Formats: sequence, structure tokens, C-alpha cells
Amino acid sequence: MSAPWSPERRPSPTVRLARLGFTDPGRAHRLLTEGDPLDDDLLAAVGGTPDPDLALAGLLRLLAAADERGAGDGLRAALEKEPAVRDRLLAVLGVSDALGGHLARHPGHWTVLRDGGGDAPTADGLRAALLRAVGADPDAEAPVARDASPETLVALRVEYRRHLLALAGRDLTGAADLAEVAAALADLAAAALEAGLAVARAEVEGHDACRLAVIGMGKAGGRELNYVSDVDVVFVAEARDGHAEDAALRVATRLAAAMMRACSASTAEGALWEVDAALRPEGKAGPLVRTLASHRAYYERWAKTWEFQALLKARPVAGDAGLGRRYLEMTAPIVWRAADGESFVADVQDMRRRVETHLNQRTAEAERQLKLGPGGLRDVEFAVQLLQLVHGRTDESLRSPTTLDALAALSRGGYVGRDDAAALTAAYRFLRQVEHLIQLHRLRRTHVVPDAEADLRRLGRALGLRADPVGEFTARWRRHAREVRRIHEKLFYRPLLRAVARLPEEEARLTPEAARTRLEALGYHDPAGALRHIEALTAGVSRRAAIQRTLLPVMLGWFADAPDPDGGLLGFRQVSDALGTTPWYLRLLRDEVTVAERMAWVLGSSRYATDLLLRAPDAVAMLGTAAELTPRPYAALRGEALAAVRRHTDAEGGANGTLLAEEAVAVVRGLRRRELFRVAVADLLGLVDVGTVGEALTDIAAVTVEAALRAARHKIELERRGPLPTRMAVVAMGRFGGHELGYGSDADVMFVHDPMPGADEQEAGRAAYAVAEELRRLLALPAPDPPLEIDPNLRPEGRRGPLVRTLASYAAYYARWSEPWEAQALLRADPFVGDPELCARFGALIDPLRWPDGGIDEAAVRQIRRLKARMESERLPRGVDRRLHTKLGPGGLSDVEWVAQLLQLRHAHDVPGLRTTRTLAALDAAADAGLLDRSDAGVLADAWRLATRIRGTTMLVRGRPSDLLPTEHHRERSAVARVLRYPATGELLEDYRRHARRARAVVDRVFYGAD
Repeated sequence: MSAPWSPERRPSPTVRLARLGFTDPGRAHRLLTEGDPLDDDLLAAVGGTPDPDLALAGLLRLLAAADERGAGDGLRAALEKEPAVRDRLLAVLGVSDALGGHLARHPGHWTVLRDGGGDAPTADGLRAALLRAVGADPDAEAPVARDASPETLVALRVEYRRHLLALAGRDLTGAADLAEVAAALADLAAAALEAGLAVARAEVEGHDACRLAVIGMGKAGGRELNYVSDVDVVFVAEARDGHAEDAALRVATRLAAAMMRACSASTAEGALWEVDAALRPEGKAGPLVRTLASHRAYYERWAKTWEFQALLKARPVAGDAGLGRRYLEMTAPIVWRAADGESFVADVQDMRRRVETHLNQRTAEAERQLKLGPGGLRDVEFAVQLLQLVHGRTDESLRSPTTLDALAALSRGGYVGRDDAAALTAAYRFLRQVEHLIQLHRLRRTHVVPDAEADLRRLGRALGLRADPVGEFTARWRRHAREVRRIHEKLFYRPLLRAVARLPEEEARLTPEAARTRLEALGYHDPAGALRHIEALTAGVSRRAAIQRTLLPVMLGWFADAPDPDGGLLGFRQVSDALGTTPWYLRLLRDEVTVAERMAWVLGSSRYATDLLLRAPDAVAMLGTAAELTPRPYAALRGEALAAVRRHTDAEGGANGTLLAEEAVAVVRGLRRRELFRVAVADLLGLVDVGTVGEALTDIAAVTVEAALRAARHKIELERRGPLPTRMAVVAMGRFGGHELGYGSDADVMFVHDPMPGADEQEAGRAAYAVAEELRRLLALPAPDPPLEIDPNLRPEGRRGPLVRTLASYAAYYARWSEPWEAQALLRADPFVGDPELCARFGALIDPLRWPDGGIDEAAVRQIRRLKARMESERLPRGVDRRLHTKLGPGGLSDVEWVAQLLQLRHAHDVPGLRTTRTLAALDAAADAGLLDRSDAGVLADAWRLATRIRGTTMLVRGRPSDLLPTEHHRERSAVARVLRYPATGELLEDYRRHARRARAVVDRVFYGAD
């Protein structure tokens, strides 16, 4: 135990000051030495403030200023004998440098901190005090200030801050809670607006021609204002009897502008705050003042959902009270009728996505933003207001303009869970307290938490955190922000579970009707069906149901963000039913948020991918990483597919050849199904481009055809009891040969064989035909994967010609009968499936035909142009808008491909780069060789990519192929636009038309030779 202090052991003044909490004890000691000495009790009280250094400097300034005015003794006596005054004064001085400065300029204002002066004044009392400050009569119908001089504006500011000082004293000592403080600040702002309007009347001649009401919006209207904030208003006016409306409106506009200046003008005492009228109809582009009828017409005809959201907080705050009441009576019913409008659901979803966008910002300042940062005030306010809009239509108890009151009502009604509401309330109170403390420091409008340690220390101590003010404050702030973010993610969805869950709960639940209303507002078209799915997934007390109750609140939000929420939820239920007993499935979704989020987007966006997943639910495991969704290399796919065929075809002799072939191809088709899902998901998530998709789908089709060829060959050899008497190859044609397959593409092929030496040619032909037919049969068998249609109709003589020809027969046909269109078709022939030697010989056979020496002649060019023109007029389906046909329409795929192919037919013999089956590669080669202007090549390539993406996305969304840009079915059109990352369907349509128009201009010039 240490010995008591003695004169010899008494600590030095700076040490004592440091122990009292001063961060710069040396400076504090100098101030005390140079100024008034403070007794130990008063100095200890200063040391107990949030910022002792700031409080000491402010107190000494105040004492010096009071002494100059002969009032220092009264202040010292109060500090000694009136603890309440001392505590309030020091609390203010320890937080607010700005109010300390105000006291130094107006030292007599400390008296507002006395017990009587600390009581909360009424709204009417504040109005009267500020009107008197500008020389206006509070009892007059339309009070007029003595003048609009700078001195009057200064008087307004001084009186305003006198009341602000009194309120801050009550706030910082706990005599007023957050709701009282915010309401008092709103009343004080309303009084300042009334005084500002009185000043405006003194400035504007003929002000009595009109009545003007000032409607508070935002936090001012909701009586939840900050210490320093823009004050949002809307103005409404009407002519007094005997005055023309147009002239009265002009006067009212001058009055409104003058009132705004009276509050925001800079003076020797600074400004009050900005008056912001941007929430008026048409925003800053609209008139500053409107009549009641004009407001009504706008809101009934033009207003957007966010404007009705703003009206939730509308309240008359200044000017003509009767006109203000009539404005409120007019707008209140419109707010809730508007919620039944056609665009309400889309607007709510858009607002919710905007909130999510704010939440996902991660800039340095956003992380420190109390208002707009992740887990900030705006998240609570926006979520509460959206829930009010959704459910306030039928429940009038939810219509409070004040956030905390509305949140309490939402909790009582079961619209927000009791625990969630309590956590949000606590977080909101904390964040608002911090916001007030930050703004009080310098009376500046800011919502950013400072990063300087001294500022953080002051904040922490003001909140009562004394052991480790900086660390404790930061931890508490982050904890509340995380809690807001966590609850916000589930706020719309968690109560939906309670509406159907068969679990005992004391708190109120959403009624079935309220649950359906919320689901409709979130974009679900069949809310009753959605509730049935939720109930089926979460019913019971099993571990599976418990995990689903944890997952669904978040996943319902992700489904709502997808184009088809109902389809997404149905698909999730079906996959969950299929995999529900699998131990890894729900654990994967619970622990890997990326898997669950991707699954929700895929199921809610694509019928094609959903069908694939339902047929092989375990494929959900590949959603975890981008690496898992990268299309697999051709060699790896081919190796796996051929290995599967070998396992079945190497079975013991005597086995049923048909059964073996079918089993082998079933395994390969399962592989194809899995790989199609991989590519589709990567495409939906934007992980691959259109070229990669075409190559990947071609690789999948190629290994499937080759594996089926092996299985078919083995089956025929078993039936013949001997090896096949001929070699066989499959020539990929069309998009298959061009490595540009889409999700719904057929596989265009030609079959070629070459009899073995000494084999009977007719017998070899029959065997080759049997293999080709068996290949087609195997790939056409019913199976749980999208069909791969084998289309051999590009062969010589088309459907009338033999299905399989020998290499010699192809040579004879092409030498004697070949037409220019057939040489054109061979440009995309790629013989890469089957016997390698035969593939190479077939390629050597057709190369001179498709890449002729010297190029095709002018007669062939004219014939190809005539054929293209005839195709444009004859092949388009009747009744369709040709401009929206992505394949055959102007500027579509066919246009671009025929340009590339004509250049190949004319120049590929001399330009090796043109000897390719791929369209984009041909365009690049033509540009490199100077045969096509580089900009024209870019226009054609861009149009081809966009048309290909639209076709692919349409197949993904609908599950059925279509060459038409979707325009009739709104939901499909919207879904395609969303998956393609267009903000609106109109922008997709306009973008396609623009690309197609530019491409067609190039086609007319390059292909048809037009000027």
C-alpha cells in the first residue's frame, strides 16, 4: 500500500492533469496558469467531460468573456453552487467547439442551462421566440419581420443557437432521450423556417397576395432531425381573394426563395442550414411553388413510388396552417392508393436493389459513413419505409412518419420479428447518437466517423465508454453496423417463414394475407404457391427444416433479385427434395454463401439450367468456385467419354450388344448433361464470353458424337460377328463445324466411309449405313438431358441422297454436280470425329472446292447473292418482324456469316488466315489482309456476338430455342434483358437494333456491292 501524499510527494500539476484525463496536460497547465485558477472540484469535473482539453479551453474563454461584460461572478457562483448548470455547461463544452465559440461570443446564454431553462420548450414557444427575434408578431396571421437586413438574420441565428445550446445541454446529460432531441430539433427548425418566412415577407412587396404553406419532408417532416442537416421542404400556395392566381404564384415563388436565403445565407454568425426543395414534383426542374391542384395532378398522374415514399414524412411546418392541413389531407390517401399502381412492385424492387447497391459499396469513406455506409442509418430507414409502403395500404397503424415509431408498429403487427426490431432500434439509436455527437463538435453537416484518435476518444467518452474509449466505441459501432446489415438481408423474408411455420411463438406473425402482399411486392407472381413451397421446406423439427429456416430468409431475397422468383423457389424446393437427405447438400448451402447465391440466380433465371440441375441435382456442388465452372478442355472430355464407352464395350463376349451400346451412351449423355450445366451456369454468371460458350458446346457435342460412334460401331461389329469392313468419320457442318454451337443447336453432320482394302463395297456401305443409323438412334433415345439432334441434310443431294457415302463417291459428286452453295456449305466442314486418316483425306478432298485457286468467278458470286436475297424473302416465318429475327433478319447472324463466307470463297486460296471454319476468325483474317475495313469487321463481329448472346440467353431463360428477340411476353423479355445485364428491356431492343442497323449497312456495301 502506497503512503499518502505529502507536500514532498504531491504529483506535479501536469501529472495530475494527465490523471484527470487531459491529453495535453502541459497546454492545460499553461492555460490555467495564464487564466483563472479552478478549484479542485471544478477541475475534476472538467476532467470528467468527453474532451477535457476542449472543455477547459471553452470554459476559460467563457469566463473571460463573461468578465468583460461584468457577468463573471454570476457564472462562477453557478459553477460552484448549481451542479446541474455546471454539468450541462461542461458537457456541452467537452463535446462542441462550435457551441463553446457561441458562448464566448454570447456569454450571457449560459443561463439557458439552468434547471428551468433546461426544460423542453414547446413548438409554439420556439416559434414565438424566433419570430420575436426578427421583430415579428407571433400572434399575427402572417407575421412580418422588422426588415430583411443582415442584422435581422444575425439575430435569428443567435436566438436559434441559444435554444440549440439549451437542447444540447439536456441531450448530453441524459435529460432528454434521442426521440425527444430529434423532435425538438425538428420543432426548432420549423420555428426558424417560420421566422425566415417572416423575413421574406419583409423583403417581398405584395406578399399578402398569396397564402404560402411550407411542408416539411424527410427528417424535418418526421420530427427526427439531426443537429445539422439540410431541411427538406415542399411549397404549396394559393391566391388570396381578389388576386389572380398567376400573379399570386409569382409572389409566392419570390417568398419561398427569400425564405430559403434567410436560412442559408452566410452572416457574421454563419448560416443555419440549407433549405432543400428538391423533393418537390419534377425535382429541381419543376417550379419551386405549386398550387394544391397542381400538386394533386402531378401525384395522381406522374409521381414515382419513391416520391410517395417521401410523402410518408410530409408535415406542415411553417406558413399558412390551413393550407398545409389541406395539402396533407390531399396527399395522405394518394400515398396508399399509389401503392396499388402497376409499377409498384417493380419500383419497390428497384428501390431495394438501390439499397443493396449502397450496402455493397466498399470505398474508404463508405466504410466510415454512418448514413450511407454498409449497415448505416439509411439501411434502417429505407427498409422501414418500404415495409410501410407494402403493408401500410391495409394497416393504418403503420403510417407513422417517425422511423422508431414505425419500427415499433411493424414489430407489434408481426411484420418485423421482435428480436430484429429490438436490434434495429438499438442500432438506430446508437448510430443517431454518434451522428449527433459528430455534428455537434463543429456544427457541420457530416455523417462520417472521424479516424483521428482524439476525435474517436471524445466520441467514446461522450457515450460513457471510459476504460478504452477508442477501442470500445469502434467495436460497438462495427457490431451495430454488422447487425443492421445482417437483419437487413433477412428483414423482408424472415417473417414470411413465421407466417407458415408450425412452430410455437409468442410474438405476432404475418397474417397469410400480409405474407402474400409482401411476396407480391417483392416480385413473386404466385404468392400463394410461394407460401406453400416455404411451408413444405421449413415444416417440422428436423435438422433439415432448421437449416432451411436459416437459409430461406436470405435465399428468398436472392430469388426476388432474379427474373423469375417463383421459378427459382420452385426449383429450389425440387432440388432440395431430391437432395434433402444427402448430408453434404444443405451443409454446403449453409456454409458456402457463394453456392447458395449462385444457385438462387441460376434457378430464378434459367429454365434450361434448372431442368439440367433437376435431372442431376448433385451438380450443385460445382457452384462453389469459378474454377469449377470453367469449361473443361476437349482432350479431358474426350478421354472421359471414350473411357466410359470402353468400360462397356470391353464386356465379356456374348453380352447383348444393343444393351451395352445404350448403357455406354447413357453414361456419355450424363457427362454431356453435367458439362452443359457447367457452361450454362458460367454463362449466366458472366464468367465466359460468347466465343468460349460456342467452343465449349461444340466440344461437348463432338465428344458425345464420337463416343456414340464408337458404341454404335461396337454394336454393329457384335451383330456382324466381325470387324467393320470400312473406316468411318463424321464431318461436322454448319455451326457444329464452325465451333459455334448454341444451347439449342442441332448437330449438322455428313457421314463418310472408306472400305478396307479387299472389302466388298456394297457390304461396306451397308455396314457404314448401319453404324450411322445406330448412332442416330442411340442419341435420340429418351433420356434426362436435352436432345442432340443429328441432322445429316447438308449432305450431297440432301434428304434424297444416301445417308453415308464413300470418300470416292463424295469426290465424284463434287467433281460433277457441285453447286456454289455446296462449296459455301463446305467452308464450315470440319472432319474431326472418327478415323483420323479418313478425316485428313476428306479435308484434302474438299479444300480445293471451298478455297478454289483464283477464287470463285463472278457468275458464282451473282448466284450466291441471288440465293441470299431469295432466302431473306422466303425463309423468314410469316408474320414476324424481320428486324427482330436474330438469324435471318437484317444485320443478323446470316448476314454476317455470308459476308465472311463470300470473302473466303474469293480469297482463301491466297490468304491462309481465311482457311477457317470460324466466322469471327475469318473476319479478323479478312481485316488483317486488307480485304475488309477494320472498322467494318468490328461492326460485323459486334453484331454477330450480340445476336449469338441473345439467342443463347433466350434458350437459357425459356428452355426452348427461338431466333426472335422476345418482345411479346413481358416476363420473358424482361428476363432476357436482366440476364444480359441490361437495366431495361427497351435498352436491349435499342442496342440490338443499333448493332443490326450498322451491320446491315456493311453487308449492303461489302456483300451486295451497294454504294
